[in-house]
Amino acid sequence: MKKFAFIGGGSFGFTRNLVKDLLTFPAFKDAHIVLMDIDTERLDYIHQAVKKIIKAGNYPAKVTATTNRIEALKDADGVLCTILAGDVDVWQYDILIPKKYGVDINVGDTRGPSGIFRALRTIPVMLDICKDIDRYCPNAVFLNYTNPMAMLCRAMQLKYPHLKITGLCHSVQGTASMLADWIKAPADEITYKCAGVNHQAFYLEYKWNGKDAYPLIKEALKDPEIYKKELVRNNMYEHLDYYVTESSGHNSEYVAWYRKNPETLKKYCMDGTNWNPGHHGYILDEYMKRKDNWRDSIREWLDKDEVDLVRGHEYAIYIFNAVFGDNTMFKFNGNVINYGNIENLPYDCCVEVPVLASKDSLEPIHIGKIPDHLATLINTTARCEVMAVDAALEGNAKKVFHAVAFDPLTAAVLSLDQIKEMVDEMMEKNKEYLPQFYKK
Repeated sequence: MKKFAFIGGGSFGFTRNLVKDLLTFPAFKDAHIVLMDIDTERLDYIHQAVKKIIKAGNYPAKVTATTNRIEALKDADGVLCTILAGDVDVWQYDILIPKKYGVDINVGDTRGPSGIFRALRTIPVMLDICKDIDRYCPNAVFLNYTNPMAMLCRAMQLKYPHLKITGLCHSVQGTASMLADWIKAPADEITYKCAGVNHQAFYLEYKWNGKDAYPLIKEALKDPEIYKKELVRNNMYEHLDYYVTESSGHNSEYVAWYRKNPETLKKYCMDGTNWNPGHHGYILDEYMKRKDNWRDSIREWLDKDEVDLVRGHEYAIYIFNAVFGDNTMFKFNGNVINYGNIENLPYDCCVEVPVLASKDSLEPIHIGKIPDHLATLINTTARCEVMAVDAALEGNAKKVFHAVAFDPLTAAVLSLDQIKEMVDEMMEKNKEYLPQFYKK
């Protein structure tokens, strides 16, 4: 019996789908699933859901719910993390304060001023989790789904290089599937080589049955209905020649070109986006809508007679299966420290590259150099993330300012004096969550 710890297990959709996937693998059908969350109400809901999945599949598995992280982690083989450090009442200011200064953010969970402050609050929590893993299950595979992915993974892997840690995101396989649909190709006939940093990785190769499919993508984008589904990404592809992994709403806030004035906002961000609309504070709006009615959809699912037991497309359980299940090797895109994997990105930044999972091993694959113009774009992002992580680990407020100051969107709309004022306000708002910056 293998043990799996879900830290932040109250994330209902995520945990439910990952458990469903887990139990479809023969090596894990009798798993001990331990759900851990500090929110007892959410924990109770997901406990009910997992019991329902186990019953529906007639699996010989066991599920335990706890608020005790050590209990969850002790002797675990696999650990999954889907935490959120602070509720919307905290992180809303990551979006609202920059907007006051003119930095228009769409999602704000990955980079830029909002992502950096989310990282500053979350890194200490993630390092505490790693400390417990090191003590109670040092051989476990730790898969992180929490954002900001690159900054969290870099911090954890720097401090705990001996642990098996990587970060996973939907965007690589999700975008690959979207492009396959656009060119009317079966997704299982598509292969690709993708590399960069999380949410800003590019398909260096995208093939259908071994043949370059980029000409087919270019042809598909002549259809206005397809083109408008991803205005920002499709515009980036036209000019950069490679397709980026994360959705238009996200990418509009990672670069200097799309959210810097009302004209570009209107043209590229306010119409027809696919995965999320481009308006200011989209995710904040969604959380606020669900703040008082999030229980409704959960209860609706729990009341259903039928349970979908079909395996999904998340990487996580395939990785566990490769490392300590039936050892079927599995290649995926994961977040790792750049020890030469991408030669023209900063050494020891966090990159998203192909990783090979096999018995007791996660091995990043060497990419070499990526095209110079992509490296130029990604280099700025990666260096800002390196400064932000170093700032969090050192308690260095000046490095927080520098990390924000060179963010492309922030630099496109604000002066250095304005950025300093904005960062100071954000530091003050987060003061109780950033004790490392206020030591006497």
